[in-house]
Amino acid sequence: MKRVFSNLLPYRLHMTLAWVFMLTELAVELMLPFILMRMIDEGIQVQDLNTVLYWGSIMIGLALLSFTAGIGNSFFAAHVTFRFGYDVREKLFEKVQAFSFKNLNEYPTSSLITRFTNDVRQVQNGVFMALRIMLRAPLLVIGGVTMAFIVNWRIALIFLISVPILLVFLFWLLSKGSKLFEKVQARLDNVNRVMQENLAGIRLIKAFLRRDHEKGRFVDANTGLMNETKKSLRLIETSMPVLLLVMNMSLLFILWFGYGAVNANNATVGEVVSIINYALRVSMAITMFGFLTMAFARAKASAQRLKNVLEAEIDLLEAKDANPKFQITEGKVEFSNVTFRYPNLSEDVLKDITFTANAREKIAIIGATGSGKTSLFQLIPRLYDVNKGSVMIDGHDVSSLKLDHLRKAIGFVPQAPLLFTGSIYENIAWGKNEATEEEVIQAAKDAQIHEAIMELPNQYQTKIGQKGVNLSGGQKQRVSIARALVREPKILMLDDSTSALDLKTEAKLLKAIQRYECTTLIVTQKVTTAKDADRIILLDDGELLDEGTHEELLKYS
Repeated sequence: MKRVFSNLLPYRLHMTLAWVFMLTELAVELMLPFILMRMIDEGIQVQDLNTVLYWGSIMIGLALLSFTAGIGNSFFAAHVTFRFGYDVREKLFEKVQAFSFKNLNEYPTSSLITRFTNDVRQVQNGVFMALRIMLRAPLLVIGGVTMAFIVNWRIALIFLISVPILLVFLFWLLSKGSKLFEKVQARLDNVNRVMQENLAGIRLIKAFLRRDHEKGRFVDANTGLMNETKKSLRLIETSMPVLLLVMNMSLLFILWFGYGAVNANNATVGEVVSIINYALRVSMAITMFGFLTMAFARAKASAQRLKNVLEAEIDLLEAKDANPKFQITEGKVEFSNVTFRYPNLSEDVLKDITFTANAREKIAIIGATGSGKTSLFQLIPRLYDVNKGSVMIDGHDVSSLKLDHLRKAIGFVPQAPLLFTGSIYENIAWGKNEATEEEVIQAAKDAQIHEAIMELPNQYQTKIGQKGVNLSGGQKQRVSIARALVREPKILMLDDSTSALDLKTEAKLLKAIQRYECTTLIVTQKVTTAKDADRIILLDDGELLDEGTHEELLKYS
């Protein structure tokens, strides 16, 4: 958890000021019962109004000081808390952006969303409690007991029995609560996952009349969260009566022994009232421990989950000796005896693959579902590393290249087009930061989507709904292709991303792509598309069956 809370270091000054104000507020609170004792014994008992007014004025002044210190403490505690949350979310985002596909498989989207939101909020609550109450509560217990002994040590001996019992009980409660709240956060992950899947697939759910089925899935996930939360809160809430019982018993004993001490002239009325005030404050502070235990148990569980993400080992790293000056200029792709399997799987998905795609050559890749076509594509921009063999571009192993230089030279259109919320123009320009308006329009024209865009009410400024919900499948594919073309890549990879296009539109698209002078790799199931390729590569169950032109493959089939 040090990794998470190290983000507090830049705010040491603000934290110190928060604690100074808190200590001021605490010192005043500990002084008030003592002054009340003086007022009773020296003023009220002897009916001296001037003494009563004197001590009363001091109490009012101290109360105003405590009020001011409380405001100052809250201000700085809130400042540190929200800045800390901002920094943690920023570092989480940077870490996730650096994740390899293996890391992303280990942390599902729903879990990451929970960590960015709920877990950060729980840790923020813990930080605020630490600056506002955490030190104040135990110091109030220690200070209250100490002042009680100063006032009358005989009566205060009762605290030596009750306080240790409560502290041991609270330590056990914190240990138990942390484990329970870890389970609560895991259940919350599950609820978020079900919600995310339902919202993403709501149209499919309606089309297949699976509303009741999905409702059952959500009820199961929600019930699991409710039961774990109830179990955790039941433990915390059950602790409150135990704390109050012990402290109320202490108050009864104080009143009993105090009454006897006053009658025996071993204590004054003011001393008994003062010790009762300290007992009430100690009781209040120990009651706070219940809330603190819950807050810190949740914060501890959440901090551990954030730590797991921040300290996750990224297996795909840029080579330290990568040549910063090397740029991909030709786009020649070579696979040499490549074998690959996904992390945590026992079987290879690609087996001893060897082929070469020469610069500006068009290669069609054909194979049955699960033959390894997409896996092969993911190795070229080094989204995964090979287990054996090598993938080379322009004669250099991809593992030896700077990732920015490698991926900047590649235009990748995935199987399922993903568009971001925003305008069509922004989605196309997303492929190249410095893209001009002319480049965006030209890419759209080459992707055969320009005319469809111009027919929309706001043309290129038309807003796209979440994941392009207001566009057809073919339109989404063509916007995704335009986004890849605007990069003017040296290697263009189309992962079955023309499946929703008719043959005429696809032919125009492939012809327009020729002007980019890039090496083109196309995963396709269309024979007409494969026929126009310079060469065809046949994959089956992760193995390269054959390669050649359409006529050559027909001849030897």
